[in-house]
Amino acid sequence: MTAKKFYDWQTDGGTNDVMRLVSCLEKADIKWCVIGGIAVNHWAEHPMVTQDVDFVVATSSIERGVELLEAEGFVAEKFDWSINFKGQSALSLQLSTEEFYKDYCSRAVAADVHGILLRVASLEDTLRGKIKAWSELSRRQSKRIKDLADIARLTEAHPELWQLLPDNLKSLVDQPPTLDLKSSNA
Repeated sequence: MTAKKFYDWQTDGGTNDVMRLVSCLEKADIKWCVIGGIAVNHWAEHPMVTQDVDFVVATSSIERGVELLEAEGFVAEKFDWSINFKGQSALSLQLSTEEFYKDYCSRAVAADVHGILLRVASLEDTLRGKIKAWSELSRRQSKRIKDLADIARLTEAHPELWQLLPDNLKSLVDQPPTLDLKSSNA
């Protein structure tokens, strides 16, 4: 089974919704990128299925993006910090409108995630977003625990990121081993 078929199975047809999202934003030449768990899946060693696709668009394109996605058949529901879209699958597409993410699109990279070509937040931005999410004490405990696991997954795959963690997270996330260049050259 391909990564795309597995993801589609896990999300009850989510691949089509994600590909429609990508096509819609790309055709309109809107700057955008995925954040959250999907971005972590790109940067971590082993992907995990998530039924949320968190993404951001350039601040100046939010209204246009919403119009285009609604015209594509997605149903939008507005909240204080996000606009959530429902398509034909079990996926929830969540457009964050928080100021925190305003520059993420400018640093995004092209990536293949679950067999789907996407724009993904940079490695450092992905970590920053996960630290922000974990730090929000009003979030459900289960979400914060998942955020902590995502932070651990990122630092395990990219040990240099551990130094970017605030002290309260360093006490919860083991420092990953680093490659000692002197001993490997001996």
